Amino acid sequence: MTSLADAPVLADAALLRLGDALKDAGYRFTAVTPATYERVNGRPGNARGRSLRDVLGWSRPFGPGDLPDRFVALLEEAGVLHRDGDLWRSTVRCSSYDGGLFFHSAYPPTEPDAVFFGPDTYRTADAVAAHLHTRARPPRRAADIGTGSGAVAVTVARHAPHAEVLAVDINPVALRFSTVNAALAGCGDRVHAVRSDLLSAVDGTFDLIVSNPPFMIDPDRRPYRDGGGEHGHDLPLAVLDTALSRLAPGGTLVLFSGTGIVDGHDPLLAAATERLADRFAGRFADLQWSYREVDPDVYSENLDDSYAHAERIAVVVLTVTR
Repeated sequence: MTSLADAPVLADAALLRLGDALKDAGYRFTAVTPATYERVNGRPGNARGRSLRDVLGWSRPFGPGDLPDRFVALLEEAGVLHRDGDLWRSTVRCSSYDGGLFFHSAYPPTEPDAVFFGPDTYRTADAVAAHLHTRARPPRRAADIGTGSGAVAVTVARHAPHAEVLAVDINPVALRFSTVNAALAGCGDRVHAVRSDLLSAVDGTFDLIVSNPPFMIDPDRRPYRDGGGEHGHDLPLAVLDTALSRLAPGGTLVLFSGTGIVDGHDPLLAAATERLADRFAGRFADLQWSYREVDPDVYSENLDDSYAHAERIAVVVLTVTR
């Protein structure tokens, strides 16, 4: 089996054909949290996959005869089929959003270069779509920092059909997924995958910058999950700093993140407020911003681990307009 990071262009074409075949088959799957995957897959009768949703949604092992031969052939051609005797696995999942399909890493996402897609992807894409509907003018140039599967970049392209959209990520696997997923969505000519640490390898300014970076406190330091720092906020704050230096006049940052609430105090809000009030107020006197909780209580399974100091974990959206 070939790793997706090293797969040739022909494998990408095969993955795209797999996506088209799944569309034709009416495939749909809503990505859920890791805790839900674990619970549902652990139920009696769910140990083995016997349908496309079982294999490409729930990441269940399968074997000969469980899937139509053409799907097995496409998985193999794309380099995403792992065979171990009569027990086979897909190394990718495929999830639905807004009528489209998006490939991403299989469950559990144990590889260092795993690409996550889950409930926060839906929340982020919804927040970005809602913002685009309120703009007086559509963006001409946009960037999705830490694009992952490319779902948010595709959302921007769908709602702003004349915009150039850069899908930026430091992870080569994410860039491959985002390229295939943009092509599958019919906007591959307008969504351009760029390998970059934040915006360091990208020139110019942007009318819109969006991001859903890793934001959790993760003792295992998994790149797709760990936000860095005491509260998991180092990366989200780095995105904020970078975006404010690269927004065009009138440009907007939509940052989706998470935060552990400690005795009613939100440390991400405090850090963002300090930056916006002190570091940038002198440069951008007319800076406007808002901050809201999208969901006040998520990932409760983590409260007895790295979040033992927190009373809840909330996901939030910070919107800043220059």
